[in-house]
Amino acid sequence: MFNAENLKFDEKGLIPAVVVDHYTKEVLTLAYMNRESLGITLEKGLTCFYSRSRNKLWLKGESSGNFQHVVSVTADCDGDALVVEVVKDGPACHTGEESCFHNPVWVSDSLKQFSYPGLYELIKGRKTSPKQGSYTTYLFDKGIDKILKKVGEESTEVIIAGKGGSREETVFEISDLLYHLTVLMVEMGISLPDVAKELEKRHVVDTKVKQETMR
Repeated sequence: MFNAENLKFDEKGLIPAVVVDHYTKEVLTLAYMNRESLGITLEKGLTCFYSRSRNKLWLKGESSGNFQHVVSVTADCDGDALVVEVVKDGPACHTGEESCFHNPVWVSDSLKQFSYPGLYELIKGRKTSPKQGSYTTYLFDKGIDKILKKVGEESTEVIIAGKGGSREETVFEISDLLYHLTVLMVEMGISLPDVAKELEKRHVVDTKVKQETMR
């Protein structure tokens, strides 16, 4: 275990802290801590930062109610930066966005750089910034009924592929279904943490219990 006393704070007594969602691994914010705020963070299990603009400590969520419950604090190889994994009670950004990093500067369409959070953000961007000729933009323009129709169609395709026994075809159809489900999520304002939290609840349920009894 790394000794917190060996952390390297800069000339102003601060250390950068990258806050990450424990469930989705999404980067939520970049903030700074001094030794006092780090001590409070470790003692309370809630993120506490040092505001460089206000020159004071601030406990995240103290005024908004959007507390961040600390799961782990990890130092980098040089001991001069931290990654703080949290379970959050609400949006991390003061704007109401889940993450402070919500302004895409550039997103690659290359499948080689595919990640599901990346796909979610790409689809979300097609809703907030429509792109002419984009199939995703077309779905959002058509609305919820069209999106639900596609989810139903793709679900059927997955069943047919699975029943047919072709692994390759099933992977292809699952990918289509996952894409359209993500469009539905964005359309309805459902975030990745929303789904992750629901799945987390089910981890405590005996797998032998039928779904009907979980209601």
